[in-house]
Amino acid sequence: MTAVPQQVTDFLQQSGPFDMLDIEQLHDIARHSHIIYLAAENQEEMLATHKNSLYLIQSGQFSIKDCDGALKHLSDGDYFGYAALLDNVNYKLNVTVESPGLVLCMPKEWFDKAMSHPKISQFFNAAKDDVLQHDAVTDSNSMWLHKPLFEVAETLPITISQTDSIQSAGALMSEKHISSVLIIENNKLMGIITDRDLRNRVVAVGLNMQLPVKQIMTENPAYLTKNKTLFDAVCIMNEKSINHLPVLDEITNKPIGMITATDIFKQQRNNVLFVISDISKANNLYELTRCSWQLPHYFASSAKRPGDFDIVGKVLSQATDVMTRKLITFFQQQNGQAPMPYCWIVYGSQAREDQTMGSDQDNSLLLAEEPNEEQAVYFEKMAQYVCLGLGKCGIKLCDGNIMASNPKLRNSLSELIQQSKSWVREPTPEAMLSFNIFLDARAAAGDTSLFLRLQDERKKLFRQSMFLAALARQANEGSVPLSMFQKFVFAKDRKEKDSIDLKHTAIAIINNLVRIHALANGISIPATVARLDALPVDCGVSSEDIKNLRDIWLFLNRLRWRHQLNNKVQDNFIRVSDLSSIEKHQLKAAFQAIHRAQQTAVLKYSGGIG
Repeated sequence: MTAVPQQVTDFLQQSGPFDMLDIEQLHDIARHSHIIYLAAENQEEMLATHKNSLYLIQSGQFSIKDCDGALKHLSDGDYFGYAALLDNVNYKLNVTVESPGLVLCMPKEWFDKAMSHPKISQFFNAAKDDVLQHDAVTDSNSMWLHKPLFEVAETLPITISQTDSIQSAGALMSEKHISSVLIIENNKLMGIITDRDLRNRVVAVGLNMQLPVKQIMTENPAYLTKNKTLFDAVCIMNEKSINHLPVLDEITNKPIGMITATDIFKQQRNNVLFVISDISKANNLYELTRCSWQLPHYFASSAKRPGDFDIVGKVLSQATDVMTRKLITFFQQQNGQAPMPYCWIVYGSQAREDQTMGSDQDNSLLLAEEPNEEQAVYFEKMAQYVCLGLGKCGIKLCDGNIMASNPKLRNSLSELIQQSKSWVREPTPEAMLSFNIFLDARAAAGDTSLFLRLQDERKKLFRQSMFLAALARQANEGSVPLSMFQKFVFAKDRKEKDSIDLKHTAIAIINNLVRIHALANGISIPATVARLDALPVDCGVSSEDIKNLRDIWLFLNRLRWRHQLNNKVQDNFIRVSDLSSIEKHQLKAAFQAIHRAQQTAVLKYSGGIG
């Protein structure tokens, strides 16, 4: 092989997705491709000579417009001309040479041969459609945990009335070969009876079998709505030490199925560990801290595949929820029950269930009413105990003091409703920056009805156009780390010269944008992916854009988690040199899509005023 084809081969080996081809295939492509020097004075001649080709930029900067698409500014490692090859249409190609350089011209014949590789085909078809070039997660051993409950609880549960006899309930369970029945009155779930209840509450004590089931049922049993996942079910069943979990419709609250420990066992694949189980069983602060400090080791040993990283944030967030509830229990064992109804609210990453090892705690206390002095002291002590306890468990104290231990974050329901009204009434940039974190909120412990009342009041307020416009303008202030010519812009003042802060320059922007769309459509769930999935068809965002944002968010979080676990760090600064060639392309595509989503949100909610 001559020097030039060898150089071309070496270049292709470093250029995703062609680095997936074997060396012989690369040699063949190299022998039939040409390297041209593309400058302003020769670009028409050169492109005409090498028409019907894929163009891969080795050096230089070019502005490209083809296929009636948007103007693109391209540089090293970028492609153009693939739309014409894919569609078999001779699109007019407008090229402006901003800085001359070398371009590899791959003839269509050899491009078509390369496209026989499914990954390469996927890459260029995705690029043409402006979507992220990466696989959906389908093969991870952890993905069964993502299944929504309605996919698993397909059979309607067996139900009886409160007045039915214990004997008839047992006979029905035997006849249907089931281990539980639900007690329903007026389409409302009143209780549950399991085979364990029959053993312990009837047989063991010799109870009269003709008594009504109301005598032995577990009243107000734990349940989940059908849009929740198997992972949610695992967490609740571990924490409450139960084996049966009713599944309800989230709108009607009617039972639509039942999840059992056996169902979960059937869904499981290989070596998934339920770390939350050990945390749930902790009897004191020492045991709780000992279990919680095993979390980093669990993640490091268990998260190996890309799809595993999709659930790690949820695992950590759920674990933090359980720690919080255990700490509240420990405090109340020493200090008595709370003097009034309360709700422990979590914000930010814990609320969205996308915590990382570097996440700090963000929480507050919602009280049913304004406390008197004695009540205030109780909640102050509880907040201090829980926040410090979480710190001992590895969940860092918040540098911004967004914690229930801060007296400004222990508020009555009426106070928080008034506060929300003030945000909407005066949505200044400073106020939006300060209060944005509180817009991702979730009840983690206590009386959740208080939180639901707060959310109902807020839902109406946060849909107001002036408030949404302020949020949109704020979301547009952050920018992705790409230059005009699609070169990565690296973080300054870092030892690693090629690092990018994925959290603040990409992930946070997506969270902000999706939050706006969710608030505008009255969606109160905090998780970013769940918000995207819940957006209605008439929300003003296309289904393709929704899917793309979802894939981008998962992709970025995979990179972030891989960085943290592989390098044993808690920061969000990934190094571009650690990425594969195709991941670099994916990252650029992700940043470009985020930028477009920002522009769309500004146009939609603030009339184009950035």
